[in-house]
Amino acid sequence: MSRPDLIILDLNLPDKSGLETLKDIREWSRTPVIVLSVKSSEQDKIALLDSGADDYLTKPFSMGELLARIRAALRHSIPEGTGGIFTAGGITIDFSKRVVSKNGEEIKLTPTEYSLLKLMAQNAGRVLTHNQIMNELWGVNSQPDTSYLRVYMLQLRKKLETDPANPKILITEPGVGYRLIRD
Repeated sequence: MSRPDLIILDLNLPDKSGLETLKDIREWSRTPVIVLSVKSSEQDKIALLDSGADDYLTKPFSMGELLARIRAALRHSIPEGTGGIFTAGGITIDFSKRVVSKNGEEIKLTPTEYSLLKLMAQNAGRVLTHNQIMNELWGVNSQPDTSYLRVYMLQLRKKLETDPANPKILITEPGVGYRLIRD
């Protein structure tokens, strides 16, 4: 299962409330969420934005406005940095070009390695649990063994770290997950 770039969440759901669904999404994902609803009260908007929605659109709306809000949400989902560029420990990620380099030399990554590195960069300095990472990479419904995650992290370290056995950038938080150390 691939990770979506954006989620459009209609609050009118048959099984549970849109607010509950939003809270569930925020447990495993930082993907931008645009909420659609007929509710237009200020309290409803505040509750949803405080619960993790990135934007709120009241029905009825024009397709042009929805598309503009999608473009804005996607623009803001690029990690901080000039022009969508992230740097740490000699590693540079150009998100707009999908290029990773180490000390100026381009590094080839598999799609999964790139997704893992991008996720780590988007959360630089913060610990991501094994479950958070696996949910982001493989989806909340598929539960790959954490050994897959360890293999991908090892592959990334071999490509990016000066000494993969003693990583300085992609750090293991024992029993919890991983952290990307920012300069």
